Amino acid sequence: MHPHLHTKDNRGCEDVMRALDECHDEGFLHKLFGNCNKFKTEVNKCLRAERLERTARNREEAKKKREKTLAIWKDIDENS
Repeated sequence: MHPHLHTKDNRGCEDVMRALDECHDEGFLHKLFGNCNKFKTEVNKCLRAERLERTARNREEAKKKREKTLAIWKDIDENS
């Protein structure tokens, strides 16, 4: 399973997702016999890379916010 494909977080994967959609549009039997599996694998790889990048970015932002909060608390403790 994968998240919703066409969201703002997945802009880097639009070409791969479009290829998967086009493959799915070719019909049920086309999907049934695994002709879209390579596109599905590529979508999964792309979404994973996007997620890992987003996670790393969020982690860095949280670290900066935490440092800022600790500095504020330190200042409050020193001045009270």
